[in-house]
Amino acid sequence: MKYIVRSLKYFCYLLVLLTLIILALVLTGFVEADLSKMFVNGYDSLWQIALVMLFFALIYPRFGFSSRTAHLYGSPEELRPDIMKAMEGLGYRLESETDGSYSFLRRSALSRALKMWEDRITVSPSGSGLEIEGLTRDLSRVVSALEATRGDV
Repeated sequence: MKYIVRSLKYFCYLLVLLTLIILALVLTGFVEADLSKMFVNGYDSLWQIALVMLFFALIYPRFGFSSRTAHLYGSPEELRPDIMKAMEGLGYRLESETDGSYSFLRRSALSRALKMWEDRITVSPSGSGLEIEGLTRDLSRVVSALEATRGDV
């Protein structure tokens, strides 16, 4: 279900982005305001563009969200101060904590909105360290911060 919601959000995001680009082009006079003259195939181009955007929206959650392992060892209680320090330094706040797993959200409302409210980072203990789940583009920064924080101790 989460996959479908993310796909729909991304599809809407792409539609808004395309609309803004077309609007900017029309307002600056680079293209005519008539859609039938704006695109090679006229109005048929709209559904073709929508299909391409749907394709990208359907594959985005597969590549846009993933998990990585931070090589930190110890009990969740031992690691808690280091996790909190690293995540606060990156601009996250604790959303919830259950059984040694932590869920964090961005503090900035603007940052959350730009990420379509899909900014959650989940930190869970695993046999090989800590399993970090969230936006792929944020994971390397989070893993690096966690490992560096633990290295300072």
